[in-house]
Order: sequence, then structure tokens, then C-alpha cells
Amino acid sequence: MNRFVNSISGRLSLRDPQRHSLDILARICEIATPSKVVDLQAALKAIQAEYPSVEDFEREFPSLCFALATGVGKTRLMGAFITYLHVAHGINNFFVLAPNLTIYNKLISDFQPASPKYVFKGISEFSINPPAIITGDDYQDLAGNLFDQLLRCKINIFNISKINSEVRGGKLPKIKRLAEYIGQSYFDYLASLPDLVLLMDESHRYRASAGVRAINELKPIIGLELTATPLIETARGPVPFKNIIYDYALGKAMDDGYVKEPAVVTRKDFSPSGMSSEDIERLKLEDGIRLHEATKVELETYARETDKKIVKPFLLVIARDTSHAGQLQNLIKSEGFFDGRYKDKVIQVDSSQSGEKEDEMIQRLLSVENPEEPTEIVIHVNMLKEGWDVTNLYTIVPLRAANARILIEQSIGRGLRLPYGKRTGVEAVDRLSIVAHDKFQEIIDEANRQDSAIRLKQVILSDTDLKQRTATIVSQSNLAQMLGDSSKRNVDSIHGIDQKPSEFQSPEEQKIAQITHKIIEKLSRDAKLLPSTTFLQNEEIKEQLFREVEVEYRPQQLELEGIVNAPDIAAIISKTASLVIQQTIDIPRISVVPKGEIKSGFKQFILKLEGLQFQPPEETLWVQYLRTGKSTELGLGEGGIEEDRLENYVVAGLIDFDDVSYDDNADILYDLAKQVITHLQSYLSQEQIGKVLRFHQREIARFVHAQMVDHYWEEAVGYDVVVSSGFSPLRESAYTALAGQDPQDFRKPIANKANISKLIFGGFSKCLYPLQKFDSDTERQLAIILDRDATKWFKPARGQFQIYYRAAAGEQEYQPDFVAESDEHIYMFEAKSRNQLEAPDVVAKKIAATQWCHQASDHAKSYGGKTWVYLVVPHDMVSENMTLAGLARQYGVITNA
Repeated sequence: MNRFVNSISGRLSLRDPQRHSLDILARICEIATPSKVVDLQAALKAIQAEYPSVEDFEREFPSLCFALATGVGKTRLMGAFITYLHVAHGINNFFVLAPNLTIYNKLISDFQPASPKYVFKGISEFSINPPAIITGDDYQDLAGNLFDQLLRCKINIFNISKINSEVRGGKLPKIKRLAEYIGQSYFDYLASLPDLVLLMDESHRYRASAGVRAINELKPIIGLELTATPLIETARGPVPFKNIIYDYALGKAMDDGYVKEPAVVTRKDFSPSGMSSEDIERLKLEDGIRLHEATKVELETYARETDKKIVKPFLLVIARDTSHAGQLQNLIKSEGFFDGRYKDKVIQVDSSQSGEKEDEMIQRLLSVENPEEPTEIVIHVNMLKEGWDVTNLYTIVPLRAANARILIEQSIGRGLRLPYGKRTGVEAVDRLSIVAHDKFQEIIDEANRQDSAIRLKQVILSDTDLKQRTATIVSQSNLAQMLGDSSKRNVDSIHGIDQKPSEFQSPEEQKIAQITHKIIEKLSRDAKLLPSTTFLQNEEIKEQLFREVEVEYRPQQLELEGIVNAPDIAAIISKTASLVIQQTIDIPRISVVPKGEIKSGFKQFILKLEGLQFQPPEETLWVQYLRTGKSTELGLGEGGIEEDRLENYVVAGLIDFDDVSYDDNADILYDLAKQVITHLQSYLSQEQIGKVLRFHQREIARFVHAQMVDHYWEEAVGYDVVVSSGFSPLRESAYTALAGQDPQDFRKPIANKANISKLIFGGFSKCLYPLQKFDSDTERQLAIILDRDATKWFKPARGQFQIYYRAAAGEQEYQPDFVAESDEHIYMFEAKSRNQLEAPDVVAKKIAATQWCHQASDHAKSYGGKTWVYLVVPHDMVSENMTLAGLARQYGVITNA
């Protein structure tokens, strides 16, 4: 079943916690096969043997809880679970429970193929014949089709709140009432299915309810619970679930960069004494909007710099009650509040809305992520709970009286999701700001509690852990070991390494071999003299090697009086040359050098300035991150140079960029600066413009420069491709591993694939290194193919190639996954998930690598060498029945054949 997990993980781009959860489900299906007739105790015992955290199923059927932090992606994992069980085990019937109307509607939407968040996007099995979605609203209408076998997979989505209310009212739930079209209740129909799987979203919300107890009668073959809060609140305190099989807490998600960094914001040296509650409230709201406007600029700047989608952030205001929410909305809509700029950009979300207004409110709320939708401020009382998983909430202003714990729990969960799926390294883009001037210290203290949700990361060491130590393992090439260079083999810190024995018996022979190799490396820097390792067989090269080795070795030999049998230097040189040929793949050192003078600059263009809405800062804001304790300031600083011309602030900021030359671009720079000033004059006074430019000079410069990049031009007379070395020495690879850990046999599958990157593998026959590490099981399977079909291969260390590509963070080095050689070609491999094949960085790498391979093939052509082939292989196409030649035919780009 491993190939199904690999395929699904790749197609759905599962994150590590999601992939690990899917691995666990696959393993559960192996050790405790889900079935309508099951021995609960035997199944529990089998699962506990591998997952001791599962103390009890807590239900009348096997039920397991996957506790994943908010923002990691529970809905996508639900889709992965359904796909795996359907594709790998032929299961066709699923029952999904939602805890409330919001999540119920969201799930129905996410399971529709037309949704941008479609959970099965990329799953070919569902592309032509998607699952039938049956809901708590339409199941009676669909009753006539329930037995249609063409509907291979059926997903029932129900709202448990509706069932709970009917049970509490003493009525039989509607789902249990007779349906005339099928001659029984829909509940009884579901209970009769031999393969029903129950999935419970946010299961902590209804775990002990009467409705869920009634669900026991469905007798599903397995229950899969998903929640970020795996506990039940009782009068005696929280009680953890007993069936948690995987726990990925919020603190770990923050450490791994899957969610935003929450930070609490106040003013520097702020004291609420002497201020009325109304004044504090208005100050927090105004500061929140100023922070929102600065964040909006940072987000647009980042998007333009990196050629990503522009994210429109919004601000969430938490009101006391519906009356208070109405007052806040009236204030924000007034002309005197930020000049009325937000009168059409605010919505009130609470129970006071009804009829058409409610429909409009819900529609705007659901569309708040759309950059074209105007809403930038959402005021709510208590309607936004689990299920509202927007990614563009960046600023929260809590105006409801509450303790710090409630503020944290009710605030950060709504805004933790990242718009780009991962952190960017830009603080403003990765930060969720909570404006809490009057609660600042309380929130800091709460975040520092040992049981805080933000500090749940724990490391519990057992006695075994304490006895173990780690070591840095340097994996030398086979060639280095054959030449007798054992200086970095770490033989005392790792066992079971299949070290290559030296091909030279005595220390003196090894010394001569190592001298020979060093001289070969020196000669290889002349690509005309040594265009490839095969030229080491030429007699002229051997004679040159002999002369240079003899010179370097002679001073040492003079000290060796008494040696009866002097080493045969010529024979050792010949043998060393043969080993270099056998244990090297010819990787030339290539550089592209421009001919003559390079000219560059920027074309004139009109700036897009709608998103630039800075307000003049009044005082300094103090920002403190809750997880790390790090603090920073946002506000008008002291001092600074006062320019005599407003445009100079913008120009001075722009010329700090390395690609902007004042002498060559002065006219364009001042034209762009004038556009900025004209825009600021549309809503600010002259004095206010000066304040904005002084304080926000850097942000404005980045905002403008991000657009300048699209209008950059560069001209050169031409370029020369310079091959400075015919082949490169194999670089050492360093790994961290447990001391005494045995290398894994790379041909044997790993039970827990989520930990594969922590393991070291050996047992190769054609690899140029005795040890390798793999980032995924796909790479391990690819290694099996190469070890079978190639003549030699290896995973290159950083710096082995000098290939660079343009990325969002600037020029980056490209490190291919594999290099392999056959009788006809040399291959450069990259293995990627299918849905990542068109990602900008993958495309940029492919362009750079293909160009490099073309140049390497040109060089090989000059001496009759092998052409280079570049391959980007989808993960789901890697299996042991594939051949190197077959993969090359399907995915290879043969350069200069």
C-alpha cells in the first residue's frame, strides 16, 4: 500500500504532519484491518503495540484521534484519508460529521470540484467520476439514486448540531425516520453498509453529546477524529482523549513554520491610567487600522517582489455585544474616522442581522479572501468559531472584556493560517498582530505559562534517550576510501558501514596514490588538458603525472633508508588513474561570462499606488511575539535627515538597492518619486507627507522597487561559456546521526516513512558513496532503480555543481536530487510532486539545469563524451518496476544529442 500513500501525498502536496497521519492510517489498515465484525480488544491491543498513546477507543467501534494544530490542514487530511481508503482498500461509503452550521457549509463547499479549495484536487481517480456528495439537506431527494452502483464513492456530510437538537427534544432524529423511497430510514440504510467509515471534524465539540452516542448505532468499520483540541471540558477541568494516535500541537506547528507568529501589540511607554475606557477603545481601534495599513503595503510589496498573488489583509474587531458592534460600525463608517475611507469596507457579523442583510453579510464574509472584495474590517461578537479558515486575517483588535487566556484562545485560532502555505521570512507577512494596549502584560504572562497553547512543545527524554549520543558522520566517496584516506570515516561513531577497503596495501603505496589524486585534481582545472577522466589513460598524461608525483614524493623517499622493495610509482599512478575513472562521473565546472560591457536600467512606467495608504504616525507601537518573547518597535523614530525636497526621501530609499544606479537612472527615479508624492497629496497634507516619508521611507522604497523589477532591462554584447574544469572531485557529505546507529538497507521499505530523513542508508552496489540520506521514500525507490540500471550514481552534496537560478529570495544554488551515468548518457534527476511541476521555483530550476546540461553536452561533444539528460520525475511515477531508460524516455530532456 506504500505506493498509494506516496501518490496521494504527492498529488495533494501533503505537509509532513498530514503525510505522517496518512502513514499511520495505512499502517492501522495493515495491523487491524477495518471490518464490520471486529474484536475491539484484539484491535486495540494490536494498535497499542505500535502506538501506545491509544489507551482506549472510547466508542463501540475502533475510533482514533488525529490531533493537528489549527492551520495545519485537517480538511485536506480528511480528503487524503478518504482517497486512500477508497483507492487502496475499495471503501465506497463515508459519513462526515460537522459540529456546527459554519463547518457543515464549509465542508460541503470544499468537497465540490468547482471549489478553489477542493480536497481531491489532483486525484485522477476522482477527476472523471467524483464522489457523490450527500448532505443532511438533500439525502431524501437523492434516495432514489442511493443504490446506483455507478456512484462508486459516496460521501455523506451531516451537521451533528441538528441531530443533537432533535435528540434533546425527545424526537426521533429525522435521519432515523422512515424514508418511503428506500423502505427504511436513511440511518438504517447507512448502518447496513459493510464499509461505512465515520470521520468527525472538530470532534471535541460534540464528543459526549447524545447525537454522537446515537451514531454508535451506525456501526462504522472505523472512526477517524480530527481536532486541534483533543480534550473535553468538565467541571473538574479538561479531560484528554484516550484515543489520540497522533498529536501535532500548536507549539510544534509554530516551530515548523506552518502558521503565523502571533504577537501582541501596544504603544511604547503606554499607561492606561487617566484614560476612559472609551478613549482606550478608540486608541486601540485606530492603532489597529494603522497597523493594518502598514501590513497591507508589506503584503503587496512582498507579492510584487516574489511574483506571487497579492493578499488583501483584513482586520478583525471583537465587540462586546451586538449593540457595541453597531456603534463601532457607525463610527468606522463616519466621515470623521480616517476621512471615511473605510465606510464601505466594514461589515458587522452577529445575530442582529437578518433577511437580505444577513445574506449579504454571509456572502461578504465568505468572500473576504478575494482581493476584489472590498471588506477590510470585520466586526463580530461571537459568530466566528471553528471552520472559518481564512488566510488573510492579520490584525485583531479585541474590545470585549475578557481574561488573557480567552483572548488568546478565541483570537489567534482565527488568524493563524498562512496565505502562501508557509512562512516567507518577512516579519510583517508572517505575523498575526493582536492590539491589546490594556491587556498587554496579561497576555505576555499567559503566553509564558507552562501549559499555554503557544508553549506546548515538550521534549521528554527516557533513560534510553539519555544514554544515546549523536555524531556528525562524514560520508566520504568510495574513491577516497580506496585511496586509503580514512581521516574522516568516523568508524567509532557508526557501525555497519560497508567501507571500501583500500586498493593499496602499504602506507607508502597509499601515500603515493593520494599524492597522485591530488595532482589529478590540479590538472583537471585545465579543461583543455584534461577534458574528462578518460584522458587519464593517455600516455602523455601518465608521463606528466609520473614527473610531478616523483618530485613531490622524492623528499619523503629519501628518509626511507632501509626499505628493500621501493614502491612501483608508475604502477600506482596507473592504478590510481583507473580508480578515478571508475569512481567519478565527469561533472565539468562551467561558468557563463558576459562579453564586453553590460548595460542595464529600468524602463519608464506608471506605478500602481492604490495599495499605498500610509497614515502619519503619532507614537511608537511596541510589538512583542508571544512564542519567542522577541520584541520590536513600529512608529516614528527620533532624528533622521530632513530632506529639502520630498522626492529625495523616495530616491534615497531606492538607491540603496544594489541594482539601482543613481547616475544611470536619475530621471526615472525622480519620475517614480513624483508619482508617489502626487498620490500621497491626494489624501495627506504637506506636513503629513513629510512624516510618512521619513518614517516609512524603507517600506515605500521596497513597494516601488518591487514594481521596478518588472521593468528592468539588461544588455550585453554576448556571453562566453567557459569550462574551467573537465571534471570535479566528489565532495564529502555530512550527516547528523545517532552514534552507533546501523545504516538501513536501502532496498527494504521503511515502516514509518515520516522519519526517513532521519535515517542513513547503505548497501549500494553502484553508488559512489557508501552512505546516503534520502528526503523521501520516493528518493529511496529512485535509488533502487539507479543502483540496478545505472553504471554509477550518487546524491550530490551542496556545491558539487555551480548552477544558480533566480528565486524570490535572490539567486539560489541548485542542488539536484541525483546524478547517474549509463553507457550512453549522464543524467541529472529531480523528483517532485506532480502538482509542484509548474511551481515557479521548479520551473526556474529546470531552466537553469537544462541550460547547464546543454553546455555540459557541448563540452562532452568536443571530445566524444556522453550527452547530459535532465529529468524532472513526478513522485507518483517512481516505482521499482520502472527503468532508468523508461523514465528518461518519458521525462528526459536530451541536450545537444
